[in-house]
Amino acid sequence: MKLHAFVAMPFGTKPNDKGEQVDFNRIFDELIKPALEDAGLEVLRADKEQRAGDIRLDMFQELLMADLVVADLSIDNPNVWYELGVRHALRARGVVLVQGPRSTKPFDIYTDRKLTYHLKDGAPDPAHLADDRKAIAEMTIATLAAWHERPVSPVYGLLPNLLEPDWKRLRIGAVREYWHRHDAWAALIEKARKAGRPEDVLVLADEAPVTALRVEARLKAGTALLKGRHYNYALEQFELALGFDPANLEAARQRGICLQRLKRPDDARSAYEAILAEHPGDVETLSLLARLDKDAWMDAWNHPEHSPAKKYEDATYEEALLKAAIAGYARAFRAAPGHYYSGINAVTLMHLHGHLTHEGEFDAEAHAMAGGVAWAATCEQAPAQRFWAAATLGDLAVLQGNAEAVKDAYQAAIALADKDWFALDACLAQLRLLASLGFRPDKTGVGIATFERALTRLNPPTEKGWQPRKVFLFSGHMIDSPTRPTPRFPADKAPLAAKAIAEALARLDAGKEDLAITQGASGGDLLFAEACLALGMHVQLLLPLPEADFIEQSILPAADGDAWRDRYFAVRDHALTLPNRVMPEALGPLPTNGEGQPMSAFERCNLWLLHSTLSLGIKRSHLICLWNGGGGDGPGGTEHMVREVKKRTGQVIWLDTRKLW
Repeated sequence: MKLHAFVAMPFGTKPNDKGEQVDFNRIFDELIKPALEDAGLEVLRADKEQRAGDIRLDMFQELLMADLVVADLSIDNPNVWYELGVRHALRARGVVLVQGPRSTKPFDIYTDRKLTYHLKDGAPDPAHLADDRKAIAEMTIATLAAWHERPVSPVYGLLPNLLEPDWKRLRIGAVREYWHRHDAWAALIEKARKAGRPEDVLVLADEAPVTALRVEARLKAGTALLKGRHYNYALEQFELALGFDPANLEAARQRGICLQRLKRPDDARSAYEAILAEHPGDVETLSLLARLDKDAWMDAWNHPEHSPAKKYEDATYEEALLKAAIAGYARAFRAAPGHYYSGINAVTLMHLHGHLTHEGEFDAEAHAMAGGVAWAATCEQAPAQRFWAAATLGDLAVLQGNAEAVKDAYQAAIALADKDWFALDACLAQLRLLASLGFRPDKTGVGIATFERALTRLNPPTEKGWQPRKVFLFSGHMIDSPTRPTPRFPADKAPLAAKAIAEALARLDAGKEDLAITQGASGGDLLFAEACLALGMHVQLLLPLPEADFIEQSILPAADGDAWRDRYFAVRDHALTLPNRVMPEALGPLPTNGEGQPMSAFERCNLWLLHSTLSLGIKRSHLICLWNGGGGDGPGGTEHMVREVKKRTGQVIWLDTRKLW
């Protein structure tokens, strides 16, 4: 999604301080709007002038949320001044000031940098229009690039300790459509996460309905991908969030977690230490540092090929690493006694230390800390954390209770899990870790059995039953319609295209262990799908439109469209073809731009196809395109797909139709 600019300026024709009539509508249409679009922004201006003190709620929301506010100060219009003041009060940065020629400069912002454009007869001066437009675009780009430098708002400049309000706290309830779009988008993100569809999450992350929410969008996407164990993709999302908001504590923490999961402990430690340098008492980061020490201890002994006796011996030998983890978790819990996660980890590792060394070094501390952990977990009120609080009480039962208490506590937790496979699996992994060291087998065994039984009722989101060796993505021209003025893919060239596609698949050693992904349009898509099925490959069709509409738009217009429709049904119903995925069903309605215009369904589907391919592994992904090298008949064609693939990987096999026929 593009960044979003709101323009505060007069409307219609107004006199300036020289008595000249200035056409501000032409200034917007011919100068300001094109300049901002040149800078890559979507542009919004209120559709009619409002009386002072009567700013509409949606305008007020724009002043809060817009990435950039451009204020035209050519005349002393009270509404413009009011809107600029609201922006300065709510946001420290993101303001560009422009004006036409005027005799005096406003005193309150006399020292602020303003760009003066040229007028002739009350409209943009044609002799200077190109230069003025370029200057505004460059100033816009520079302002956005300097987002993290000193505040441009005099309010925040003079009050350095003043904090900008959180957008969530300034959610204007009456602007219903604005927030309904956000809530619907957030629900789709969560739906995709629960379904284990990283490709859907990645498309939706680019479609935050209000671009000022892009940090929130990247956090949601990154969190969903992290929970789905797609660590590289999750890392990319958190780094995108930090690119806009380097001070975002949650994004910085989550970035460290991704680095940790990617087995980059030194990078993760540096990330956590950088956070603690700015936030010395941050309990979440202290706990994550302790997790690094715990992982280092586990990596030293937890090898699948080793016997239980060998694991026990090595775990005991690495006592120093174990003590470091204990100290880290205990430090975090003392810093925030309500943080039961760090507390239960400290207590569990203390008990493990006693089990391994047969010493009581931590007995008294573990007993005292366990009471605090139990109290903190019992007091948990946040709905999203209730499962983890209940699971913590189950962990305490393993340490202090009997087998029946363990079963009861974990069953109570599972009832709160909302079928979250990953949460249940994380608890099971912890119990299996304890069991591998022979720790309290009667209690850990009951806990393992309880979670295993719960997990049998759920399908692992990341396990689709089959994982491809290679993934082939296809994009190519449709068969020409009989009325196409300039031939591009004549129907009689289909055999040549089919032969070239089959040869490309052979060169890439495509076979039964591989997956093919395409849309299913007449021509290249169906020829590719047929060739893949002939090799025994699985095929996945992703439709940008409901099936009936897709057939109407992308199959029947071809020469001999009825025959191509029959070929489509034959591919769709083949035993090796996976069930169709339909974009509006999976991703919801098309996002719209600042002017309410929907995105191209085919362009969105290209991104969906691409993420569906890359989410299965970038190194195993290949794009085959049947293309003449030119632009398409509309957005979302093969040119767009090739461009998007080249941004991420160079694995493009181009079947150039200019050479094939």
